[in-house]
Amino acid sequence: MMFSNKSHKFIITILAAALPFFGFANTPSDTVPQHSENVKHEVATTETSHEGHEPTDLKSRIDAYKNHHVLDAHSFVLFENEATGKSFGFPLPIILWDNGVHIFSSSKFEGGKAAESDGNYYVLGHDEKIYKTDATGTLVGDAHHPTNEKVLDFSITKNVLTMLVVALLMFWIFAGLGKSFAKNGGISKGFGRIFEPIVLYVRDEIAIPNIGEKHYKRYMSYLLTIFFFVWFLNIFGLTPLGINVTGNIAITFGLAIVTFLITNFTANRNYWGHIFWMPGVPLPMKIILAPIELLGVLIKPFSLMIRLYANIIAGHIVLMSLIALIFIFKSWVGGTLSFLLSFAISTIEILVALLQAYIFTMLSALYFGSAVEEHHHEEAHH
Repeated sequence: MMFSNKSHKFIITILAAALPFFGFANTPSDTVPQHSENVKHEVATTETSHEGHEPTDLKSRIDAYKNHHVLDAHSFVLFENEATGKSFGFPLPIILWDNGVHIFSSSKFEGGKAAESDGNYYVLGHDEKIYKTDATGTLVGDAHHPTNEKVLDFSITKNVLTMLVVALLMFWIFAGLGKSFAKNGGISKGFGRIFEPIVLYVRDEIAIPNIGEKHYKRYMSYLLTIFFFVWFLNIFGLTPLGINVTGNIAITFGLAIVTFLITNFTANRNYWGHIFWMPGVPLPMKIILAPIELLGVLIKPFSLMIRLYANIIAGHIVLMSLIALIFIFKSWVGGTLSFLLSFAISTIEILVALLQAYIFTMLSALYFGSAVEEHHHEEAHH
């Protein structure tokens, strides 16, 4: 059955107009007697949330869940049963430095308990940071911003585990691709074959045009690694596992710093000459432009870091907010529209996952190209 564009618009308009009339699960007769009690309940729960307790009203719980979702975690929780309060997943190793190395399982933190290691006690805060405490597990100050002493945390968190899984997956895929390519006379076979066109695209459309035929091979290994690493992490972030690696600014900072170091440690003298003593420019302008150009060197990795982080975390927040509308509207019309919109945004996020990997790789290639570019100045011909 075919529908015209006018029919689609008419149906969507009618559903949107009817949404306010179906925005409640209960009838008016059911909701009126309970209205005052619900208001008191929301006020009470709002007050307790300011004191540091867990929020219990729906909107506060949704906001708390969204904020918690974008954070890293010291255990891998697959799903939770709110009725029983049980979570299903597996613990991760905790590695701390506090006058020595302390290693134990994150399962010791279950139930908000204090974890003991060699006579020291530690507790996991709401911000997923580990604090020193006593045997009672007491946090001083606000529960979300405690003033207890922090320790150096080298734990295998959910983000770290995901990066290790992605690294092993990439090694398995591309090691097999390379072996089959060498074994079959330049013809790849196996599962990794589906990624061969993407490898060629990175080489022919990103590396060579931006770096040049002479120098691109020096950077190909990094460009391919960063492209697939960011892409795979973004795809993992779209799964229901609650993974948000590239939406963590510490991760994007680390990736940007690697690009920054490679750019500046492989740059030629022309690159630095154009930064500190631009040729063909009057002396006063050289003095003015030098600090500006140097500032530009520092801004480049900052832009890489913010662009990837902001796009990924914004996608997570928007998608979770749309899903939360299903529970807020509590109606078949509102739930259906929220689900359809969430599905559409999820489809767009698949494209964004690939696009952000492409942009990060493209900008890195541009920076590398500017670092090794060979300039020919007019004064050289005089």
